[in-house]
Amino acid sequence: MSSAAEVVRADLADIALGMGDAREALRGRQVLITGGAGFLGHYLVQALLHCNELGCAGDEPVTVTVWDNFARGVPAWLERLGASPYLSVVRRDASDPLPTELPEFDYIVHAASIASPTYYRRHPLETMDANVNGLRRLLDHAREREETGPPLLGLLFFSTSEIYGDPSPEHIPTPETYRGYVSCTGPRACYDESKRYGETLCATFARRYGVPVTIARPFNNYGPGLKITDGRVIPDFARDILAGRDIVMRSDGSPGRTFCYVADAVAGYYRILTRGQGGEAYNIGVPEPEITMAELADAMIELGRELFRYGGSVTVRPSQDGAYLTDNPARRCPDITKARTELGYEPSVSLLDGLRRTLVWYSANQHEGDEA
Repeated sequence: MSSAAEVVRADLADIALGMGDAREALRGRQVLITGGAGFLGHYLVQALLHCNELGCAGDEPVTVTVWDNFARGVPAWLERLGASPYLSVVRRDASDPLPTELPEFDYIVHAASIASPTYYRRHPLETMDANVNGLRRLLDHAREREETGPPLLGLLFFSTSEIYGDPSPEHIPTPETYRGYVSCTGPRACYDESKRYGETLCATFARRYGVPVTIARPFNNYGPGLKITDGRVIPDFARDILAGRDIVMRSDGSPGRTFCYVADAVAGYYRILTRGQGGEAYNIGVPEPEITMAELADAMIELGRELFRYGGSVTVRPSQDGAYLTDNPARRCPDITKARTELGYEPSVSLLDGLRRTLVWYSANQHEGDEA
């Protein structure tokens, strides 16, 4: 794939295939995606509209409503989709009270949250509000629907692999049963702990009221839709490569991660939404290869040379932010046995292929969403 448009077309085809019978479950349904203008929204939204175009929904298309406060602007991809008769876009903050007149959505995806450490540390209260107050309002709505009907078919809460904190080696790969080793007061706690409490809310509403809520725990998703200014490692490295300068590494290069390409991840999320068990959490990621940040930098340098004749190398330069690496896990790698056995989830995009697609996409989308 030599162009960003080709990357997106291939990704949407992969998602449609990876969704499996979730496509049939979503036929003719109304879907609300909160935070739909964000990174994961990029493909959560486009995948459903793509299924309509393919005829996956037959003569019963999926209709999609996006809520977002557009704190970081309206992305160009969402503006381009504005003409679709199956898409409605509403400016709304996830922590605001719900409208008194609310459409009878069949499925709700609560993806409204700040996920970048750079940004949630700048906006800790807003981060907690979206993960707790916004979620609680949606759960209360789902409970009312259980009592008055028609009931909601599914509500998906986006949690995070950060709820595991910094697992010890014997808990890697990390299963959903691991309870976590997390600081409740550190610089990342606004995100980690609000996600953990959000999961408690979900499990409680599922047990006590029968609300069909499920939980996704993403592990290091990356790819198209993730702004190059986001502050996470892959966009940071890509930004350096496309600028023709040395890659700047903020650590000693030893932390280990597995990275899950966004097309694989989104297919998994729709499987959780439509097939997951109420109150249950599912890891979505890839169990291998687990690589260090130094190895990731080397892989991206090689791809940069192949794609762009990149001539840079790696420079280690600690962040001026003294808390930048505080509570940063040494390793992060999921056990996805539960998602495989219960949902039929099976990621297929290799790390090198995903990184190649990502760099090609970034080469045409370097400035989308740049902050002033």
